[in-house]
Amino acid sequence: MSRFVTGEAVTIDLRVARLGSRIIAGLIDLALQAVVLVVTAWAAFGVVAPDDDALASAVYLAVVVLVVVGYPVTAETVWRGRSIGKAAMGLRVVRDDGGPVRFRHAFVRALLGAVVERPGALLAIPGMISMLVSGQSKRLGDLLAGTVVLQERIPHGKAVPVTMPPQLAGWASTLDLSSFEDALALAVRQFLNRIQELSPQTCERIGNQLAASVHAVVTPPPPPGTHPWAYLSAVLAERTARAQRCAEHTARWQFAGAPPTQPAQPWGAQQQWGAQQKAAQPWAAQPWTTQPTGPGGDVAEAPAPGPFVPPS
Repeated sequence: MSRFVTGEAVTIDLRVARLGSRIIAGLIDLALQAVVLVVTAWAAFGVVAPDDDALASAVYLAVVVLVVVGYPVTAETVWRGRSIGKAAMGLRVVRDDGGPVRFRHAFVRALLGAVVERPGALLAIPGMISMLVSGQSKRLGDLLAGTVVLQERIPHGKAVPVTMPPQLAGWASTLDLSSFEDALALAVRQFLNRIQELSPQTCERIGNQLAASVHAVVTPPPPPGTHPWAYLSAVLAERTARAQRCAEHTARWQFAGAPPTQPAQPWGAQQQWGAQQKAAQPWAAQPWTTQPTGPGGDVAEAPAPGPFVPPS
């Protein structure tokens, strides 16, 4: 996965196509180009019927340029970054900001490919070296055009459903998951899905690290003697259940219309209600601090979580 920043300053993670899939897509396009080249050359020589060698060479060169450069330019411009080979492999060319390519991007990529990367005995070696060196697997045409090839079709892995340990169900219902971020939840889910593939030593090490990270942001702590696997499974199962309940409530509201509103209250009743809320919730009037501060007002770094140790 590679991180891209769109034109709206939104950061997204996309999967970049690697050398193997791009070579197969290139071979498919090359085979199609060879067929189109033969057919087009036969039709051109049948129509023009050149008498001298110079005219025959000019006609042949025009046909080669039309097929070698015209095919990828037309396909990627009309088909929004895809050719037949790329579509077969689930690839698409996009700009560096994730937007669709235009004619100029496709033309620069095709021209560099025909002139620099694939002529004669080079056999696309410069492009392959560039893809191996580049962090986003860019060939020379991509570097000059400001484009990148993405893997659109990603095989879906078989996810194992996360279960709630029965002995932790009551404790999990009291969890505060407001600081349990999506990235950490994804790491926990991937670990639980691959737990059968890992060695016991690796499973214990990664499980303790993830449990320590979760323990640092989730309260209250687990019951004494809780195994890290059960702890992670309970937290993730509770988070998934709450997300499903929230989605169901939202769907019912959208189906039935906007939720009912409270009738208007007199201004004096509103002021009295607000005073009661402030008295009942004194923390609401306190200013929020986004980062801890150390001596002198400097931002203090939060300590890294240590190994997971179940509370005794």
